[in-house]
Amino acid sequence: VPGVADEGVALRRALASPLGSPPLADLVRPQDTVAIVFSDITRPMPNDRVLPVLVDALVEAGIAETHITLLNGLGTHRAQSADELRTMLGNSLVERFQVVQHNAWDDASLVGVTRNSAGRIVRVSRAYMDASIRILTGFVEPHFFAGFSGGPKAVLPGIVDVESIMDNHGAQLLSHPRATWARTTGNPLWEELCRVAVATQPTFLLNVTLNRDRSITGVFAGDMLTAHR
Repeated sequence: VPGVADEGVALRRALASPLGSPPLADLVRPQDTVAIVFSDITRPMPNDRVLPVLVDALVEAGIAETHITLLNGLGTHRAQSADELRTMLGNSLVERFQVVQHNAWDDASLVGVTRNSAGRIVRVSRAYMDASIRILTGFVEPHFFAGFSGGPKAVLPGIVDVESIMDNHGAQLLSHPRATWARTTGNPLWEELCRVAVATQPTFLLNVTLNRDRSITGVFAGDMLTAHR
């Protein structure tokens, strides 16, 4: 599938005319603090092309750069090096904004939000929950047990505690026949992702689709569930 003619234009248009949500500029006030969850280095998400447009839109809407935090949704993956962050985000974003790398084992950086299907309290990044504006980013493709990537996966597994990740990725949910490619309806693993993400009250979603060259083929922004669907 060919990429969009102008990625910047496509991104700005989606932020201004989102799905199931007011425009991003109408959702924020100058006094807000913003947390933006981005995909880690194991994913082909073009953060260096998507996030600059997003943060510029926030700054244009009156948000101070010091009020914006970029949160690396690592799940249980290792933290990125300083050089890797610069490659992923670009020098400008690393120099302008606070970048927090999620740690699923750090109790002090997590806060309880809801319970999962195992009855365990799901703890979520405090940097995310403390922000008054919570933005999820990522890219959408078929996923072999979650149905599709993107959407609520930015929260679980991206920014929750290790026990909740292991519950969600455990045998009970993975063995369900509907926990498979391109299936969300009736997929208990996907449904848990959604319940947890909704409980964190995300403000806005910005997802893209990509072709094999990592060119953006579509931009989907707005309400988390509506835009992802």
